[in-house]
Amino acid sequence: MWTRRRILALLFALLTTQLGSLISPAYACGCGAMVADGRSRIGVDRETSVVRWDGRTEEILMRFTVGGDAQRAAWIMPVPRRATVRLGDGAVFGELDRLTRPERRTRTHFWPRRGDWPFASGRGDGAGAAPPGTGDPAVGVVGRERLGDFDVARLTATDPDALKNWLESNGFALPDRLAVEVQPYVDQKWEYVAVRLAPRDPGTVLRGDLDPLRISFDSDRLVYPMRLSRLARTPQSLGLYVLADHRMEPASRIGGSAPEVTFAGNVTPEPGRPLAELAGRREVFLTALDQRFPEPGRIDADHELRATAADTPYRRVVYREELLTVGGGIPVWLLTAAAALVAAGLSVLAGLRRRRRLRLRLRREAASV
Repeated sequence: MWTRRRILALLFALLTTQLGSLISPAYACGCGAMVADGRSRIGVDRETSVVRWDGRTEEILMRFTVGGDAQRAAWIMPVPRRATVRLGDGAVFGELDRLTRPERRTRTHFWPRRGDWPFASGRGDGAGAAPPGTGDPAVGVVGRERLGDFDVARLTATDPDALKNWLESNGFALPDRLAVEVQPYVDQKWEYVAVRLAPRDPGTVLRGDLDPLRISFDSDRLVYPMRLSRLARTPQSLGLYVLADHRMEPASRIGGSAPEVTFAGNVTPEPGRPLAELAGRREVFLTALDQRFPEPGRIDADHELRATAADTPYRRVVYREELLTVGGGIPVWLLTAAAALVAAGLSVLAGLRRRRRLRLRLRREAASV
């Protein structure tokens, strides 16, 4: 009964979490503000990005996994320099997933555990869009491109309200705090990539993995914009692959959980494949990081990554636990227990025989007196 109650409670919590991610709009993702129109909702379940940095130029290939019922959405990303934007190749993520898969090893144990005989259950238990803000002098339109389902505008702004007005003039409801959160970027004279996600098929709902975008700009430091994630209403999750000359690490946690390194090491992309084109050379150091932001409002800066003291390689190891067996799967513990029982039995028999011989000898001695 207790186990059943725990399972029901877990299922209820999971269901509540999933419904909350669909009902509550995520106004921010890991690197910028994403908003849906006022009649629908969109939630960013996961953001996965690949960052390539050679000390002078930074490229970000990003892909969003979204949920909700929105057919249109908009997204803003601040960038420190003038950026170029093009469609990316989603095959890169598959290549990186294969390169960073954990090493699988088998580890044996002597005594049976849950799932081993005789405790096994026998059931296989086991492990075309409106022009952006052309009438507002505080907003400069650097470029405008249609990339697949994306309408991309590259903007400059001298007034944080100008960016907010640009989106609102295109029919999107924005959080009131957007202008406040953009102010630090305005002060630093950053520019902005504004994207409308508008599928060519008007009935298409934005759901699942969106096509990745590839954004390039000059930068003498490796920075991943994150500050606008403070606007998110739901917990955020960031997966970051970093391609550089050395192993890289975030300079700080910026208000999230401690970044977890899931892979670090030199990799050689397969020639002719999308990852090789992005890496720009045959061998590159790959660092894979995962970070969660349970309370996005605590994010206080952008991610700035730096080289670690040493290029120490790392790969996760996943162990498969197996019961120690011999000869066709016979558990060693069973043989050991059987041998111990036999030895104990033999010892008892030997003791009985000694006692019997002793009694016989005593009888013979008594008879001879």
